[in-house]
Amino acid sequence: MNPSSAQAAVVVDELVRNDIRHVVVCPGSRNAPLSMALHEAAAQGRLTLHVRVDERSAAFFALGLAKGGGRPAAIACTSGTAVANMHPAVLEAYHSGVGLLLLTADRPPELAGTGANQTIDQRGIFGPAAVVVDFPVAERRVGQNPVWRGLVCRAVAQAEPGRPAQLNLPFREPLVPTLGGDWPGDWPEELDGRPGGVRWTTSAAARTVAGSRVDFPLPARTLMVVGSGRPDRITAAAEVAARAGWPVVAEPTGMAAAMAGGADVLRCGALLLATGELGEALRPDALVVVGRPTLSRGVRGMMGAAPVYGIGDHPQWTDPQFVASHVRGWLDLDDLSHVDGHDEEWLAGWRQADSGAAMVVDKLLGEEGWPTGVRVARDLVEALPSEATLFLGSSNPVRDVDLVAAPRGDVAVHANRGVAGIDGNVSVAAGIALASGRPGYALVGDLTFLHDVNSMLIGPAEQRPNLTVVVLNDDGGGIFSLLEQGAAEHRASFERVFGTPTGVDLGAVCGGYGVPHVLVTDPRELCAAVAPADGLRVVEVRANRDRLRDLHSRLRAAVVEAVLR
Repeated sequence: MNPSSAQAAVVVDELVRNDIRHVVVCPGSRNAPLSMALHEAAAQGRLTLHVRVDERSAAFFALGLAKGGGRPAAIACTSGTAVANMHPAVLEAYHSGVGLLLLTADRPPELAGTGANQTIDQRGIFGPAAVVVDFPVAERRVGQNPVWRGLVCRAVAQAEPGRPAQLNLPFREPLVPTLGGDWPGDWPEELDGRPGGVRWTTSAAARTVAGSRVDFPLPARTLMVVGSGRPDRITAAAEVAARAGWPVVAEPTGMAAAMAGGADVLRCGALLLATGELGEALRPDALVVVGRPTLSRGVRGMMGAAPVYGIGDHPQWTDPQFVASHVRGWLDLDDLSHVDGHDEEWLAGWRQADSGAAMVVDKLLGEEGWPTGVRVARDLVEALPSEATLFLGSSNPVRDVDLVAAPRGDVAVHANRGVAGIDGNVSVAAGIALASGRPGYALVGDLTFLHDVNSMLIGPAEQRPNLTVVVLNDDGGGIFSLLEQGAAEHRASFERVFGTPTGVDLGAVCGGYGVPHVLVTDPRELCAAVAPADGLRVVEVRANRDRLRDLHSRLRAAVVEAVLR
C-alpha cells in the first residue's frame, strides 16, 4: 500500500473509533485516498457515507447531520476552490457552536507556488472560524501511524465542544491503492488491533463552565428570554424559571427544550414585545437571556430597558447592544437563594396577556385571505406529526413561527442562527432529517430555496432524506417589505433591488431534479400535503407579499388595542 492510501486509511479508522458516524464526500482527485478509504469503511458498516457534488451544499448538509445526530460530522473534499466553497457553512457552524470536521485534501508542499492546478494556501483558509490541524506528508517509514491517530484525536477534541476543525491532508501521488509492497512494520497491527490510538472523551469537569454559581440578585419580576443553544442548558434554565415563577419568551429553536423544563412558555411573547407598548404590569425588573436570541427587535429593545443577565454556552454571548450586566456560562439549578421571592401577579399578568394576544392573532388570521406567511407558519406547525423535526428558513419563516405559532414540545425546531444566512438551508434540513431518523420538514422562502437548489441533486445510490420542504413562494425577498426599505417612500427602488422577483417555475425546477412537487391552494390541502411520507418532496404555497407590511402592522395594532390598553 502506498503512503497516501495508508494515511487515509488510518485517518478514517481513527474517525470511526472516535464515534464520527456521518461523513460527506465530494468527488475530486486529490482526496481520492480519503474517498476510497471512506467507501471501504462504509461498505463494512463502520460509518454512514454520503456523496454530494457541490461542496457548498455538502458542507451545509454535514452541518445538518451534526445538528440532527448530536455528534460532529465530517466532510472530505479535494484541494483548491473546493475548500473555499465550504466557508459559509464553516462560519455558520462556528457562530452556532456546531462541531464539524473538515477533511481538506491538499497538494504536497513542493507544488506550492508552482502554478500547479488546484493549489492554493488552504491551511487556515477559514480564519478563526476553524482550528487547523496540519498533517505531515505520508512517507514510507515506520512510526507514523500514532502521529496520524493523535492528530485526528486532536481535531475531534476541538470539534466535540462545538467548533469546526480543519484536518489539512497533503497527499502525494499515487493517490489510489497500489499492488505490492506491504506497509512498513506497524501498519497491519495498528490499523486492525488498535494499539496506539486515543479515544477522546470530555470529562464532566471539563464540561462544567467556571463560575457556575448564581451570584447576582434575581428579582421576582424577571422575564426569561430563550434563544438558540444547547438543549440541556435551555432545559436547565427553564427549570429555574418554572420554580421562580418567571414567564418565558422562547424563540422557536429553544421552544421544545424550554417546555421540557416545565416553564410557562408564552405563545405570543415575541409579538407582545414587538409592540413596544408593554404596560407597567408587564414590564420586567430584569431579563435573564439564555443562549442566543436573534429574531426579535422587540427583545433587543427590552434588553436596553432592564438589567440583563446573560446565560450562554458560546464564547460569543449575545449582547450586540452591550447592555449585559452579568454573563455566566451556567445557571446553577440548586441555588435560588438570590431570587427575591415570588410575585404571583407577575406570571398571571403575562399569561393573561399571552392568551389575549393569541385570540387576537387567530381572529385576524381567520379573517385574512389565505395564504399569508404568518398563517402558513401557524397552520404548518399545528399540522406536523408528533416527533417531527422542523427546519425554519433564515428570513421570514423563522420569524413568522416566532410571532404566531403555538408552542409544541414534541417537535424539534432548528434554524441557522449562527450567521443567519439563507445559504445552505435546505441542505442543513436534509442532514437533520437523515441523522435524526425523524420525519423531517422545512419551511423556507422561494429565494432561500433557489439559493440552495442543488440540495436536491442526490445521486441514485445515496440515502434520500424523508424531508418535506414547504416553500412559501412570494416571488422575491418578502422580509425586506417589513424593514425600513419597505416603506412607501422607497417604493421606486424597492422592487428592483430588494424585492428581486425571479418568476421561476418551482414545479419545473423540481421536475428537473426528479423531486415530487405539489402546489397547494388552501389550508386543508397543506395539511394533507404534509402528512408523513418517505423521500424528498416539495410543497409550494404561492403568496402575495404586497400585503405583508400592512398585515404585520395590523397584528401589532390589534394586540395593543385588545390586550395592552
